[in-house]
Amino acid sequence: MSPDALILEFDRALRSVFAPAYTVRPHPARELPEPELNTAERRQVVGLMRVNHCGEICAQALYQGQALTSRDPVLKDALRGAATEETEHLAWTEKRIAELGGRKSLLNPLWYAGSLSLGLVAGALGDKWNLGFLAETERQVEAHLDGHLRCLPEQDAKSRAIVDQMRLDEIQHAEAAVRHGAAALPAPVKLAMKLAAKVMTFTAYRI
Repeated sequence: MSPDALILEFDRALRSVFAPAYTVRPHPARELPEPELNTAERRQVVGLMRVNHCGEICAQALYQGQALTSRDPVLKDALRGAATEETEHLAWTEKRIAELGGRKSLLNPLWYAGSLSLGLVAGALGDKWNLGFLAETERQVEAHLDGHLRCLPEQDAKSRAIVDQMRLDEIQHAEAAVRHGAAALPAPVKLAMKLAAKVMTFTAYRI
C-alpha cells in the first residue's frame, strides 16, 4: 500500500472515531416529537443508543479492514458502500444521544482498533470467508437491534424509528453478502462473535 493510501486510511479511522458523522438520507426521526421520558427511561435509552453508536464504530472498522485485505475489486466497492450507510447510522445515533443529554462510549478508540484487526484477518482469509463474516455480523446486529426495539420505551418513537431503519439496512447488507457468495461460518466462530458482542454491549452501555 502506498504512503498516500495509508494516510487516507488513517484519516478515515480518525474521522470515524472522533469527527461528527454525516448523513445523506433524511434522518428517520426528523418529523417525530420528543417523547416524555422519566429519568430511568432516559438513562435506559441513552445506554441503548450508546451501544448502537459503539456498534457502528465497530462496523466502520470491520468494513475498513475487510476492504483493505479483500482481493476482489467488486467486493471492495460493496464494503465501502455498506460503510457509507453505517456512517449514517453513526450520525443518527450520535444525534439521538446528544438530544438526550448523554455521551458516546469512552472506549470507542479501543473498539475501533479491535474491530479493524478482525476485519483485516477476515479479509485475509479469502473473499468467501470475508463475506461470511460480514453476513454473520449483520445477522447478529439485526438480532441485537430487535432486542433493543423490545427494550425501548413505547412512547419513544424517535429512538425506535432510528433503530428500525438501522435494522432494515443491516438485513440488506447480510442479503448482499450472501448474494456475493458468503460462506457459512463454523458454529464455534459464530459463538465467539456472540460472546465478543456481549462483552462490548455490556461495557459500552456503562462506559
